Amino acid sequence: MAKVDWPAADKRALIGKRIDRIDGPLKATGAAKYSYDINRPDMLWAKVVTSPYAHAEVTSIDTRAAEALPGVKGVWHDTEKEVRYAGEIVAAVAAVTEEIAEEAARLVAVQYKPLEHQVVDTDPALSKDKPSKKDQGNVDEAFTKADKVVEGEYGIPVVTHCCLEPHGQVTEMRDGELYVWPSTQNVSRYSDRLGEAAGVDQNKIHVECQFMGGGFGSKFNFDKWGPIGALLSKQTGKPVKLLLERDIELMTAGNRPSAYAKIKIGAQKDGTITAVEAEVWGTGGMGGYGPPPIPYVFTKVPHTRLTGKGIRTNRGGQRAWRAPNHPQGCFLTMSALADTAAALKMDELEFFLKNVSLTDRAEVYTEELKIAADLIDYKRKAHPRGDPTPGPVKRGLGMSIHTWGGMGHPSECDVTISPDGSVEARLGSQDLGTGTRTVIDIVVAETLGLPLHAVKVQIGKSDYPASGGSGGSTTVGGVSASSRLAATAALNALFETIASKLDTAADNLEVVRGEIRQSDKPENKMSWKEACALLGVNAITRRGSNNPGESQKMHLMDGGVGGAQIADVSVDIETGIVTINEMVAAQDCGLIIDLKTAESQVYGALIMGITYSLFEEAVYDAKTGRMLNADMEFYRLAGIKDVGNLKVHMMTGKGYDERGVVGLGEPPVISPGAAIANAVANALGVRVPQLPLTPDRVIAVLAKGGNLA
Repeated sequence: MAKVDWPAADKRALIGKRIDRIDGPLKATGAAKYSYDINRPDMLWAKVVTSPYAHAEVTSIDTRAAEALPGVKGVWHDTEKEVRYAGEIVAAVAAVTEEIAEEAARLVAVQYKPLEHQVVDTDPALSKDKPSKKDQGNVDEAFTKADKVVEGEYGIPVVTHCCLEPHGQVTEMRDGELYVWPSTQNVSRYSDRLGEAAGVDQNKIHVECQFMGGGFGSKFNFDKWGPIGALLSKQTGKPVKLLLERDIELMTAGNRPSAYAKIKIGAQKDGTITAVEAEVWGTGGMGGYGPPPIPYVFTKVPHTRLTGKGIRTNRGGQRAWRAPNHPQGCFLTMSALADTAAALKMDELEFFLKNVSLTDRAEVYTEELKIAADLIDYKRKAHPRGDPTPGPVKRGLGMSIHTWGGMGHPSECDVTISPDGSVEARLGSQDLGTGTRTVIDIVVAETLGLPLHAVKVQIGKSDYPASGGSGGSTTVGGVSASSRLAATAALNALFETIASKLDTAADNLEVVRGEIRQSDKPENKMSWKEACALLGVNAITRRGSNNPGESQKMHLMDGGVGGAQIADVSVDIETGIVTINEMVAAQDCGLIIDLKTAESQVYGALIMGITYSLFEEAVYDAKTGRMLNADMEFYRLAGIKDVGNLKVHMMTGKGYDERGVVGLGEPPVISPGAAIANAVANALGVRVPQLPLTPDRVIAVLAKGGNLA
């Protein structure tokens, strides 16, 4: 009988190999259909009307002129009387063409009474919330006994999710049932409460998302535009396409909270960290604020004090952004630690290795830091803070370490073996571009001893067995477990069916490279197709249910992973431009299902990290409360020339594989900001205290008399 335990390394035909994405050709040729590509018969286009004010009372909404425009078929307006940020949706129209819908939206007359607003988040005095406090040990005494006390101020701004595929959906009411094609990272649970909001029974809602162009934590719910689309479909009796324009997308569809901090570090002459004190403030918009963890990763520092202050602002609300709060905590902590190493005139790598015992996985970080150092040729390139070489271009290295969880989410999968030998796996998961289909295909094919092309993977529909939303780096852990369980159960059912034909017990059977054979008598065998033909007219379907709380080897047994990154940068002190020469990453993620897509996850995270380190910042005008760079010209993302040479090392083998499948989407995006900022500091000899590391910030620091030697 087949067991659900992951196969040993020498027994893996597919798991851990470099395998191309099975849907790669569809995406490369444009055959993959995203939400914007869904065009239903007689479909209408919807456009929204948004508030130009950061805070105002809505006194009236008049849609009569819009309704009178030929081609307009439906209108919707909000019943809320208050808008809380510029860009908040107050009305929508649906028309037979996109152009008519745009014109109709301009004809909606909304009257506002402007109210006082707040968009600034850089001043802790603006906080009106009760501070949160967390103390451990005796911080004041520890500082008095420290050989060196180093203080600094650092900041990381609000950034938007900036998904290349905007938020929205196509909705269609058909025979009393609602069909939705949303851009979502939560197919199975997307319809939760949507029925109530749209006036449709939840069991009459069908959700489908085959391909999704970026979410990063911002696309779990149906949001305001989901019910708007559904209500316009009900009102008009026609399908409605409603996807946000880029400016509205950046203002309203999610952001990562800011974090600013004053940090004090106490250390001994040998580099041992003894105390950390931090005052942190920031904003995620209108709601509450949870300060990032400081000290980050170095959780065993004996004496720590953290005070957090939230600043409520009239901005679009925060949402989970790829490793929520970790990039902020990492940047603030690692910057302060690197400055402490410099104050002690201690090599940064030596300093990190000296204090790695203050983390929860010292051996892992030690190994990863040494691997990263070798990958970037640290011994040859490293120098004390401040590049002493002549000329305007200064070079430096900087590093960071990070952590994350990654336990697989609840997931159910049906695997069907048909009499003709074909196999199908069905589950309601979604593909974010990270290779979910390919992972499921590998797991099922490996379990059944078949090639990849023998398995058909069906995902992306709420009618399929439920799977959790893609958040917290839990998708691969969840779907790999449920598909392994389902495939194993289906295979064992097939063994039971054919055992008598091989004159043995089902317990004695195994499957190897398309053949089912007796494990202790391999010559007693039959082909996969011969075995399946014995099913007659009845297919075998078995369901696998992953419960992360169960103690099985396929579930994560350790609470997290570790990663280390080192950046090599050059800074032109005349222009202030920071150039990434090279970045390296060593990352632990447990058992790797597909090495190629795993490495791709880390490459993507490095690029995203370079982007928020050098370019990304949501800029707001204090007077009007409006976002000033809500477009792709001034809200910049990294291009291919900006990322430099990237190297990735996946931590595999003994000590890692045994932990089972661990999520990978979020951890490698945490460290780039800290590593790059530390590299810039080591190049210049002075800290640029805030991200992004734009030329004006570099020049401003140098103008204050930064030490360049």
